[in-house]
Amino acid sequence: MSKTLRKPQVSFQVPLAGLLLVSAAATQLSGCVVRERVVVPAPPPPPAYVAPAAEADAQASEPPPPLPVYEQPPCPLEGYIWTPGYWAWGIGGYYWVPGTWVAPPRVGLLWTPGYWGFVGGVYVFHAGYWGPHVGFYGGVNYGFGYGGVGFAGGRWVGSSFAYNQSVTNVNVTVVRNTYNETVVNNVTVNRVSYNGGAGGVAATPTAQERMAAQDQHVPATPAQHQHLQQAAGNPTLLAKNNGGHPSIAATPRPAAFNAPGVVGAHGAASPPPHAQPASAANHPNGAPGNHGAAGHAPKPNAKPHPKMPPEKGRHEETAQR
Repeated sequence: MSKTLRKPQVSFQVPLAGLLLVSAAATQLSGCVVRERVVVPAPPPPPAYVAPAAEADAQASEPPPPLPVYEQPPCPLEGYIWTPGYWAWGIGGYYWVPGTWVAPPRVGLLWTPGYWGFVGGVYVFHAGYWGPHVGFYGGVNYGFGYGGVGFAGGRWVGSSFAYNQSVTNVNVTVVRNTYNETVVNNVTVNRVSYNGGAGGVAATPTAQERMAAQDQHVPATPAQHQHLQQAAGNPTLLAKNNGGHPSIAATPRPAAFNAPGVVGAHGAASPPPHAQPASAANHPNGAPGNHGAAGHAPKPNAKPHPKMPPEKGRHEETAQR
């Protein structure tokens, strides 16, 4: 006797009324578009120029003070090149590194000054360097040939450096290789000491400056490092102590902060006397290497050098190659 097994049949029956209800709901949803308004805050203004991160040397949360107004000491020795002063950042905040005349590492090199740039919400310092061409330094007008682009204070002629007397202070009895070349100022002259951000200089590298960035660069010399270290250890150069008017604004040589010829900024108070080291007590001219008695500096109200007019009339040059 055989039995035939039949598979159970399962049927799913949906009431017709339910199908009609689902169909109607789908029809209504297909005609309804839900719109949401998303408000995105405007991004902060970008920096005028973003330098490569590898060049960053220091950073601060506040902008550096305006550049002080001062006169340039005369070039002490033929072959020296002017390096402008700038604000550096340390434990006590911003401090002034005086401008000074420096011997280049070798013949044919020019100095590109360091500069502060606003990047990513902070102010970043890009260290200066030596190279065959002057590169980008933020468009900052440091004066004395560094008008924001290039350098108009002198040039190499073979193995000798020639000085442009129109924008640099040279004594022709000491420096004989000179020339006169009028430099027309076609940039906005101000004392702004940084690039980008609110109130900063809006400048980007020129084609020549971009090419100069590809040159082989030489860092600051040991004499320049000594100059920086001495500035960092001098409390009178702190911006919070001098109000942006350092009593030592420029020196004739690196680290010669007590030498004759030291220049104070306009409006600066007389520098306090500096104690001499014990090893220099019997030295006839003060500390060895300083070439003069401690605390020597010109009076702050001394007559300005014609190459560097007072603050309101400071428009001596536009830097050009």
